[in-house]
Amino acid sequence: MTTTLRPTGPEERPEGGGRARSFDVCVNSRPVGRLRLATDPRSALSTGRLADLWIDEPDRRRGRATVAALAAEEVLRGWGCRRIEFLVPADATPALRLSAALGYTERARRMTKELTAPPVLPPGSTDRPLDDAEYPGWRAAALAEYVRAMTAQGESPERAAELAEADHRLLLPDGAHTPDHSLRVLSHEGTDVGTVWTALRSPGRPGGYVYDVRVEPEHRGHGHGRTLMGIAERECLAAGRRTLGLNVYADNPTARRLYESLGYRATDHRLWKPLL
Repeated sequence: MTTTLRPTGPEERPEGGGRARSFDVCVNSRPVGRLRLATDPRSALSTGRLADLWIDEPDRRRGRATVAALAAEEVLRGWGCRRIEFLVPADATPALRLSAALGYTERARRMTKELTAPPVLPPGSTDRPLDDAEYPGWRAAALAEYVRAMTAQGESPERAAELAEADHRLLLPDGAHTPDHSLRVLSHEGTDVGTVWTALRSPGRPGGYVYDVRVEPEHRGHGHGRTLMGIAERECLAAGRRTLGLNVYADNPTARRLYESLGYRATDHRLWKPLL
């Protein structure tokens, strides 16, 4: 039996750039599933996305998904893509096994936590809003960290810097006074030791979202990251948000262990592989 991809319609050119197309997964011309591919117009690396892959229950465990995923890679190579990404739910064990067998590695994971009562800050710790005088220095440090994370994932420094600037302009148009965003400074025994940026409302997200949490290098290892996350949770609860999400990159296992110890659980794994 031969497994192939059959387009279900013409190629799409979404507003903002990129391309996309949906396919039926077929065995001897019989549809047994679906697949959708898209490209990321923001990426200088011509990133393709396996946006959807579904095999009907009667045809599972027969290698259909494996062949379909390999065929998707060929389509994306033809589109000029140099890498492919795939977002897999944390509870989709068969998809995670398939991805590992096909050579995908984890790029990042999304995590979330159900919030109950706001944590109490430890003795000697206080927090306050980031003020206008502090905002330019904080922004420069946040942009630098964004660029570091993106270049570690393969983006060029120039493109990463462009994306960092564009995202910050979009998310914080009014700087520290942008509505529905909380920028807080943590002080311990009178010394500023870190900051946390939390979106209290975000399109497409049911709860709050931590965009940036940072402890100054000389103050790391003293539990301040845990305290900053507690501040983010308190801010969300005060805004009526009962969940808090975040993204953690695979090259930051220290942060991932911290979030897990605080009760955050993975919801999705972002996997990727180069297309050689």
